[in-house]
Amino acid sequence: MQLKMLNDQELISLYLNGNSTAFEVLLKRHKDKIYTSIYLFVKDTELAEDIFQEVFIKIIDTLRKEKYNNEGKFLQWAMRIAYNMCVDHFRRAKRMTKISNTETFDIFNILECKDDHMENSIIKSQIHSKLRHLVDQPDEQREVVILRHYADMSFKEISQMTRVSINTSLGRMRYALINLRKLVTEAEMVM
Repeated sequence: MQLKMLNDQELISLYLNGNSTAFEVLLKRHKDKIYTSIYLFVKDTELAEDIFQEVFIKIIDTLRKEKYNNEGKFLQWAMRIAYNMCVDHFRRAKRMTKISNTETFDIFNILECKDDHMENSIIKSQIHSKLRHLVDQPDEQREVVILRHYADMSFKEISQMTRVSINTSLGRMRYALINLRKLVTEAEMVM
């Protein structure tokens, strides 16, 4: 049986029955999206790695205690845990962490471009490079952009996670895009 072909719930069941390889497949399947979202919130490689590890420790504990509610939405559940841990970190720190100029991690290097041709990948890389320097939105706007575009979450899922209405989530995305367009115009960038 090829584990990669199984859905998340089947992998969880196998893991709970003693198959640790099933959990490794589950982790590999979702680690990029979860880590990327954490990193985009905290903007610090080491902190993102620490929170990422805490997220999966919490996931393992919850699974072992059989408190996971099978609704077929493992990724959304894991993203909710990651989001809450990021919020908890900021509550403890009471200030946003800034990325240093010597930071070597580039989030856009780990994003997959499965179906893109090389030319599209290069164009996307150039756009991401330009946008990376512009995206300094207010926290609520940045949060929606991250969850929508990097975690591929729906506005309904975002509204549930951030505990605001769908209209508020849509509004935050709208204002983030307006602000981004304004910054692109001011910087006279061609996208």
